[in-house]
Parts: sequence; structure tokens; C-alpha cells
Amino acid sequence: MSAVQEAIGRRHRDLRRLIRWSPREGPWRDCPPGLTSGWPLLTMPTSLVVYVLGILACDLGLIGWELTHTQPRAGHLAVFAALLAPAVICIEAMRRLGQPSGVSRDLLSAWWLPIALLLPPVYVLLAPFGIGPVLYLRARRIPMYRRVFSSAALGLAGAAASATFHLAVPQAFRISLEGSHEWLTRPTVILIAVGCAVLFAVLNTGIVAVAVHLADPEARLAKVLWDRETLLLDLTETCVGILVAVTCALSFLLLLIALPPVILLQRSLMHQQLAAAARTDPKTGLLNATAWQREADAQVTRALRGSAPLSLLLVDVDHFKQVNDSHGHLVGDEVLRALATELRQQVRESDVVGRFGGEEFTILLPQTDSDGACRIAERLRSGAGLLSVAADPATDTRISVTVSIGVAVLGEHGSGLFELLAAADLALYRAKEAGRNQVRMYAPPATADGTGRPGD
Repeated sequence: MSAVQEAIGRRHRDLRRLIRWSPREGPWRDCPPGLTSGWPLLTMPTSLVVYVLGILACDLGLIGWELTHTQPRAGHLAVFAALLAPAVICIEAMRRLGQPSGVSRDLLSAWWLPIALLLPPVYVLLAPFGIGPVLYLRARRIPMYRRVFSSAALGLAGAAASATFHLAVPQAFRISLEGSHEWLTRPTVILIAVGCAVLFAVLNTGIVAVAVHLADPEARLAKVLWDRETLLLDLTETCVGILVAVTCALSFLLLLIALPPVILLQRSLMHQQLAAAARTDPKTGLLNATAWQREADAQVTRALRGSAPLSLLLVDVDHFKQVNDSHGHLVGDEVLRALATELRQQVRESDVVGRFGGEEFTILLPQTDSDGACRIAERLRSGAGLLSVAADPATDTRISVTVSIGVAVLGEHGSGLFELLAAADLALYRAKEAGRNQVRMYAPPATADGTGRPGD
């Protein structure tokens, strides 16, 4: 058996082993990454602890002030209960369906927003703390301080939206069991409600973004605040919340009609998140082996059908075991995340980037010939060498790594995905044997001329 055939067999076994792993761990949106571990809050950075406790103090102080300045009314209490009941039903529906860790978004804002728009601010301040225990007991459990921080952030954002809306539309306090047609007869009410809903989303996200920055000063706020997917989800929650508010303003009994569509949307949202989590490597955010193979197979088939050029890069972090042994696996994970970010930034959207396993990454380059692939690989190698990751913030210790890259081209070095992987793997081994931190293109052993390219 030739060296190429042995490598094909090895890569085939590796890929089959890796594609059985479908991680479902995803990001948790309501609280910053610094709060997602099981560590006690007081072990977090001092600035983050002060900020979180400050948010809680503001929320509790505002609740106390509102309680002393708000006169309870039977109609408000009835509407409040009528809006909390569907929220509890939605939580129960999530529990019945299961809420794996890959699910990080829900449609509970569809019920927070109507409470903020239809009732005095005290109710939206109390609502998250009323639903929080239900979420903790009936949905996927998370540390209590995370749930409390999330409730405080929602409460403060909702109170600001509620106060703004009722200053602009004072007659909103007239909501009662008899219903109100102000929402239908005055279009400006809807426009003001939309503006307050945007304020609610911006403030809630902003409170979380500040905590993210304090937990990890190097985190990119642009990613924390909004990306295209998050913006679409926030828009959906806002629209659903306003529709529920209009429905409840007309008659709280109409909530019985609004509840099934909201649950259906929630199921669809959960399915979308689980599908995304099943495709994503939890440590790097890249495609996992299963999803990468599926995408790569489709690209290779398309390239063969159209006789289009296509190349594959196999990237491996040099001496990665030393990073784990010297600085720990958490720092090693940070190195992988930083490298994954660099890879995504240096390639096109049409390129297929995935984590193959361990410290190896795979990049499929459609419409790219051998010269283009070598240029891209060299750019990736240079960019990776410039990365610097904090190993010990207390001593300001930082580490850098290098990568070795193997290159293979469809048609020249293989006619299928596994053959390309095997060729790139052999090229990668040659790059490491040559001293690491290098790029090598596959060359058959009989024709290698020492440069890693086929002999002339």
C-alpha cells in the first residue's frame, strides 16, 4: 500500500470518528461569558462583580421606589396575571420539548414588552423576577446569579421603555378588562410603541455588553451587541411583542388566540438554534467535522461538474501540546478561538472553514487554483504568527503560536474529498519536518524537489 493510500485510510478513519461527534453547546445570550461558568460570582474580576451588584442594586431600588408610588388597580393586576400566564405556558412548552444547551434564545420578550407598554413600570420590573423562578425550576437550570442578573437587566430595560411610553401616551394607563381601542384609532401609538420596543432591546443588550467587556476586555463588542442573526431575532421578538400588546389592549381574552402562534414560533426558533448548534464547534464557532464534510462534499461535487478549480488547506498549530502543558487547556482554547477568528477574517465568505479536530483546521477554497491557494495559505501563516493571546492577565503574560499548512488541489492531487485530505495531510507533515511555520504543497515522494512542489 502506498503512502498516499495509507494517508487516505487514516484520514478516512479520523473523519468517520469525528463526524459522530455533534456538539450542541452554544452561547448564552442573556448574560456575559464571564458569568457562564459554575464559579461563584465573587471569583470574577472585581470590576465585573461591582457592575453586576450595581445593576442589581439599581433594579431593587427602582422596584422599591415604584412600589411606594404606584397605586394597585384590579384591572392592572388582572392584565398582569393574564400576560404572565402565557409566559409560564411557553416555559412549560419549552420544558416538554426539552431545552438543550444549544438553545439560547426564546420568545419570552413577547410577554415582557406588552407588560411594559400596557402597565405601569413596576409590573415590568417585577415580571422577570416572577418568571425567573419558574425558568429555574422548570427549564434548563443555570446558576442562580446568572438568572438574577438577567432578570435585573430585563427589568431595568423594560422600566425605561415603560416610562417612556407612558410619558408619550398617558392614556395607556386606561387599560382595563374592558379593553381599549386607542391602539387602532391612533396610529401614532403604534409608532411610539415600536420606538419603545427598540429602546427596550438596545438597553437590555447594552447592559449585557458592558458586562461582557468587563469580563473579557478583549472581546469584540460588535459581535456581542448584534450580528445579522441576532438582529433578525430581536426584530421578530419586537414585532411579536407589539402584536401581543395590541391583542391584549383590545381584550385580554384574545391572548388565548395569540398564544398558539407564539408557541409555534418558539418551537421554530428552538429548532433553528439546535440545527445551528449541531453544525458548530463550540470552542471556535467554526463548522464541526460533520457540517464541514457535508459542505465540502457539495463544493467538490460542484467543482468536478463544472471543471472549476478548488483547493484545500490543512492547518495545524505548531507545538500546541506545549501550550496546554505550560498554560492549561483554558488558555489553549483561547488560542484556538483566536486562530479561528483569524482564519475567518482572512478568507472569503464562500470558503468553507471548519475545525477538523484537536488543533487542526480545514479550509476549502472554491474557485482557487494552486497559486491562489499558496498565496492564501502564506497569508494565513503570517497572520497566525502575529496573534497574541493573554496567558495570565495578572502578569500581562502573552503567548504566540505558529502554524504549518498543507495544500492540495483538486484534479492535481486527488479526485475526491478524502484524497484531497490525504494529500494535504502529507504536505502538512512535510511542512512540520522542514521546521514548522511553513506552507507546503503536496508533491508525490518520487517527484519531490525539496520545495514541497511537484518536480518539473
